[in-house]
Amino acid sequence: MKKFLLLATSFLCMLPFSAGAQDRYQNRPPVIVSPDLTAPWVMQLIGERVRPVVYRSQAPAATRKPLERRQVKRRPNPALVQPVAAPRAQKPVKTKLDPQFLPQMVAYETKEKPGTIVIDTNNRFLYLVTGSGEARRYGVGVGKPGFEWAGEHRITRKAEWPSWTPPQEMIAREAAKGHYLPARMDGGPDNPLGARAMYLGSTLYRIHGTNAPWTIGYGVSSGCIRMRNEDVVDLYERVKVGTKVVVL
Repeated sequence: MKKFLLLATSFLCMLPFSAGAQDRYQNRPPVIVSPDLTAPWVMQLIGERVRPVVYRSQAPAATRKPLERRQVKRRPNPALVQPVAAPRAQKPVKTKLDPQFLPQMVAYETKEKPGTIVIDTNNRFLYLVTGSGEARRYGVGVGKPGFEWAGEHRITRKAEWPSWTPPQEMIAREAAKGHYLPARMDGGPDNPLGARAMYLGSTLYRIHGTNAPWTIGYGVSSGCIRMRNEDVVDLYERVKVGTKVVVL
């Protein structure tokens, strides 16, 4: 009987311990692994078959290079863009001639008789009046600022491939700029007077060709009216000595 009571008492004493142990370890806590996978105890666990991951520390913020910002081009809003008027070129550029300065027949009302030459220096046009409200129009180069003139003359002489004798005033004026002109130049492709010349009255002014056709449409001369060589040849064949020339 005593032996039975001793066993029963031992069994009852073990019951709370056994139940508490089961309750205590029923929900196991998570296992937290150190991020430092190079720790000695981790190396012993993983062995040499698994390559450890090494976490590199970032450099201090002061030594890190800032990220370059990508430039993004924004398209302008068409509603906010206003057209800008292109200024008129003041100096000739070696380029193709503007089509408006090519020879062409145009409507032209004037009181001048057919065969008369009318030169509009403001718009850089020379008109050969043909009558019936029309004229043959050519593009021309005219006097530069300070050398403009207007008036009425007659063609007093015509010359093919004329020679050129610069006036003394022009020679001195160009020498002051560092440009030295010859006392005389024979006619030819390099001559500034070009292929033809028509002399106006007793003045030094002429309607002539040029060795610089890209200057047509500009005010660049010392008062003469210059044309492309092919155009001055065409005009030369259409007029004669005594033709009236009106410069506006």
